[in-house]
Amino acid sequence: MPYVPPTHRVERSVRATTGARVVAGIDEVGRGAWAGPVTVCAAVTGLRRPPEGLTDSKLLTPLRRTALADVLIGWVTSHALGHASAQEIDTLGMTAALRLAAVRALDGLPERPDAVILDGKHDYLGEPWQVRTVIKGDQSCVAVAAASVIAKVRRDAMLAELALEHPEYGFENNAGYPSPVHKAALEELGPTPHHRRSWAFLDALPRWRHLKLPSHREVLAAESPEDAGQLGMF
Repeated sequence: MPYVPPTHRVERSVRATTGARVVAGIDEVGRGAWAGPVTVCAAVTGLRRPPEGLTDSKLLTPLRRTALADVLIGWVTSHALGHASAQEIDTLGMTAALRLAAVRALDGLPERPDAVILDGKHDYLGEPWQVRTVIKGDQSCVAVAAASVIAKVRRDAMLAELALEHPEYGFENNAGYPSPVHKAALEELGPTPHHRRSWAFLDALPRWRHLKLPSHREVLAAESPEDAGQLGMF
């Protein structure tokens, strides 16, 4: 597919319909990983022309992504990152952990945004934030694309640092996601403190299954079956 650069169309619409002056784009990385935090970046870009080649971080090579992130950090009006740890994901569930990381990112900005453009179709942020969700916003919206690249590069660097502590798992290459090296290390060595121990991958590891924690949904079901049945988003 030919490259289609992101635009400020959504941001202009948000500004026009809500009167927002400061609009932040938000994207996350690490949602599907087995280890490491979920990371959210909030980026404010204004309406300036973006750097050449900006798009969803997943569509960029690692070298191009890293180089672009260096440019973006100097180009954006402001940005901040928020993280929710593996332990917080186990305790809260992914939806609440995403919100926690997003709020931490937004609170880290020098000026509170009047509105937020959130990648995807689900608003995991909610009130009191004024949110516009955009499917594939990391490809179509400048601020969200910038957040996507910065979040991916920063989280990859964090996992590369964890690889120094736990070299057997290949975190420097797989960023905590499933891979043959990662799976083999889990079978041999079990989970590290950075693994999400409520996740189903431990069910496939007989030697380490006793370390599995109940998921947030299971905890809620045990405490209040009626409430748990209403929480399909977790």
